[in-house]
Amino acid sequence: MDISATAFLFLTFLSLCLYLLLFTSPKKPKSNQGFKHFPIVGTLPLFLLNRHRFLDWSTEVLSNCQTNTAVFRRPGKVHGVITANPLVVEHILKTQFENYPKGKRFISLLEDFLGRGIFNSDGEIWKVQRKTASYEFNTKSLRNFVMENVTVEIQTRLLPILGKASETERILDLQDVLERFAFDNVCKLAFNFDPCCLGGDGTSGADFMRAFEDAATLSSGRFMYALPGLYKVKKFLNMGSERTLKKSIARVHKFAEDIIRSRMEEKKTTHVKNNQDLLSRFMGTQENNSPEFLRDIIISFILAGRDTTSSALTWFFWILSSRPNITQKILKELETIRSRTGKKLGAEYSFEELRDMHYLQAALSETLRLYPPVPVDTKACRNEDVLPDGTLVGRDWFVTYHTYAMGRMERIWGENCGEFLPERWVENGVCRAESPFRFPVFHAGPRMCLGKDMAYIQMKSIAAAVIERFEVGMAEKEKSPKYLLSLTLRMENGCPVVLKKRDPSLAI
Repeated sequence: MDISATAFLFLTFLSLCLYLLLFTSPKKPKSNQGFKHFPIVGTLPLFLLNRHRFLDWSTEVLSNCQTNTAVFRRPGKVHGVITANPLVVEHILKTQFENYPKGKRFISLLEDFLGRGIFNSDGEIWKVQRKTASYEFNTKSLRNFVMENVTVEIQTRLLPILGKASETERILDLQDVLERFAFDNVCKLAFNFDPCCLGGDGTSGADFMRAFEDAATLSSGRFMYALPGLYKVKKFLNMGSERTLKKSIARVHKFAEDIIRSRMEEKKTTHVKNNQDLLSRFMGTQENNSPEFLRDIIISFILAGRDTTSSALTWFFWILSSRPNITQKILKELETIRSRTGKKLGAEYSFEELRDMHYLQAALSETLRLYPPVPVDTKACRNEDVLPDGTLVGRDWFVTYHTYAMGRMERIWGENCGEFLPERWVENGVCRAESPFRFPVFHAGPRMCLGKDMAYIQMKSIAAAVIERFEVGMAEKEKSPKYLLSLTLRMENGCPVVLKKRDPSLAI
């Protein structure tokens, strides 16, 4: 018997032992009065049967719960609460923020990939990064840096690629194109390094992107194990997905560390101070700026910038492909802005003009409501607590708020919650702000996403440029895309589209 077969049998035997040892009922909180009144979901058989459709299954469960909150049980003392209740979301993200950190389990699952970057840390480590990032994200210079990079990427890479595809009638995977666009753009923001994934030869940058994508997908897969500790066994044996993950993380870390070391050497010899990227800004602080610290921060920002906007835009264009009436309303808004400013069709929009695209922002917000890039997020309960809806939470339990489910709750959005209606966001011609606890797509409370406004500006820049020039049709109109649950919500088999140049005379 070869080594791999022996390892597999050993792993199977160990998994069985773990199951027998760990599949026990969770320990209830000390104050268990009323505990029995809350629905219990997520036993191992149910979880295994529905793991492939976890988001829809758990949404169904929560919609049938009286308070849209349920207790969730899995073996291995992994138990807690899953909710789609805005009052509970506000409680854990704001009111009792200190009692609901990321927690050891969440951090440990992603630590190999993200280290202790801003999205995978608590306490003082997080506060230091948040303080610096909060200041930098509010600077006009960073906003201008982002606007300039987005504009250049749209004009020199995105539009030429889409234009060529329309001329040759070639089917294009729009999700892949948007991910490459976002990856180039966020690497410029993070490193001021252009990996040329959307244009040019792509060489080392493309390898970095593929490794980054694999690392993100495989790291998120650790959350879905039926036996929570199983990944540690696979990691110890260096086999299967953990072996691939290890190689992918090594490539990502090496790429990032090489750039950081090069930049630190450059700083010693040239004393350059006018770089606007995030790496330069964090290097300029007086806090810990070791290569490992900088690497973790930058990788976290790449993850946030690369996967979220591309995910949202992919679902956005898929939705618009079957709703020409909404596309026409967006075109009419763009025409109104052009008429007011005297700009010709297809001209670049300024920051102020992008902010005036209220209906387009409403359509993007409606997309985010139904297809949030980060569909679920989890916290850990530090000390036993009672949630606003009466649910009791034990110490070290997890509490997950289900953003995907919240967008489909009648109690939050009404009977038409399943419909795509940008108008629900518009009041007197202005896209209104929604409570982040009803719409936690950008998180809420002290950890509210710093890049929210920047994300909308980027998405509107891309959407306006594409919609004005092209009709985007799905290559497989009869098929609804299946989602792939990674760290973000992606389409499982990409988004194959057929592009046709738009006739300006038929735009409105």
